[in-house]
Amino acid sequence: MQLTILGGGGFRVPLVYGALLTDDHPDRVREVVLHDTDATRLASIERVLQQMGADHDDPPRVRASTDLDEAVAGADFVFSAIRVGGTQGRTVDERVPLSCGVLGQETTGPGGLAYALRTVPVAVHIAERIRELAPDAWTINFTNPAGIVTEAMSAVLGDRVVGICDSPIALARRAARACGVDPTTTALDVDYVGLNHLGWLQGLRTDGTDLLPDLVADPQRLAAIEEGRLFGPEWLGALGTIPNEYLYYYYFTRDAVASILDAEQTRGEFLLQQQDAFYAELAARPDDALATWRRVREERDATYMREAREEDEARDAADIEGGGYEGVALAIMAAISRGEAADLILGVRNDGTVPGLPLGAVVEIPCRVDADGPHPLRVTAPTGHRLGLMAQVKEVEQLTIRASLERSPALALEALALHPLVPSVTTAREMLDGFRRRSPQIGALLGTP
Repeated sequence: MQLTILGGGGFRVPLVYGALLTDDHPDRVREVVLHDTDATRLASIERVLQQMGADHDDPPRVRASTDLDEAVAGADFVFSAIRVGGTQGRTVDERVPLSCGVLGQETTGPGGLAYALRTVPVAVHIAERIRELAPDAWTINFTNPAGIVTEAMSAVLGDRVVGICDSPIALARRAARACGVDPTTTALDVDYVGLNHLGWLQGLRTDGTDLLPDLVADPQRLAAIEEGRLFGPEWLGALGTIPNEYLYYYYFTRDAVASILDAEQTRGEFLLQQQDAFYAELAARPDDALATWRRVREERDATYMREAREEDEARDAADIEGGGYEGVALAIMAAISRGEAADLILGVRNDGTVPGLPLGAVVEIPCRVDADGPHPLRVTAPTGHRLGLMAQVKEVEQLTIRASLERSPALALEALALHPLVPSVTTAREMLDGFRRRSPQIGALLGTP
């Protein structure tokens, strides 16, 4: 099988290749094709992968190309992990909202919408080339904001594009361990519903018994997991569910904004500095590429969502060591190509499983994946503030897709103004002007004010 990775010069690519190296099934990925528009970074990551495979018998072959069509042709699976505008674009996504006193974050809030505006046209073009050159391929979308990008690509690829995120399944596993259940050996019925980076664990059943009510009522056990520390046991008890970690930005908006503004750098600025140094070090010391990548990865993981933790609070070691994206991706490929059925939480088109949201809109829900692809499983229908928040954010996401494809500043303003984390139309207009001035891609798309 051929796996094509778009954004092949990206920092997380070795995680995927590392997962492939653990697969000893006869019917496995034999060739990995890396594609990126940055030839220097592409060569650097290709070198990391070659060093990873050096200690393995018959590792997947690796080749690289800056030509999209060449990379996509003949693929069985395509991973899309692109970053239009690079990490420099992310710093703009964060700083423009913060200058208006609004949350500046890569995927959540107005920063995520800016990221989507410049990414959607590129993602749709990629989808069109996949449909033309590899019509039987399955596309697994890592590109953020994953829900919006997956939905835009699904207009071209239909159900053959799937969005993935490691946050929901990691949440379910943490909750299971807090209940004294080993998620790797115990069959669990996970009741999770939401959009990408906006969802809730509503139930966790084994042998017909829901473990979640007792967990959310137990402050001591909640305090042992990441979400208990983020949201506080009292708030989780009031909700009766456990939110995805990214809902911290909705439930504790002022706290998050204050913490980000107090820091010397935004997350994007930290990563820009770190990655520039990383790729420079790889170029200077190519023989140490793998060791350098491993060291920098530990530093990067340890600072994830640092604005949501106390100054001296470290990220849970199990989260850092456990990975996530790569395991989900490998499970999808094994299920489709080899019939090794798996239950995963994925971004798929709503077939009526989530009432109250549009049919065809991408939602994040449990699915059974087999040789025919993902099949949504039953979830408890969201109600109250959960459904309301999902419906509002979904409308904003769909407006953003339209704004990007129609090159419409008016629709972009509407999307920003209607987002629940944006306090006024005036603020939305200020941010849109800032994005158009400071982001070359958005300026080219919507015009510079």
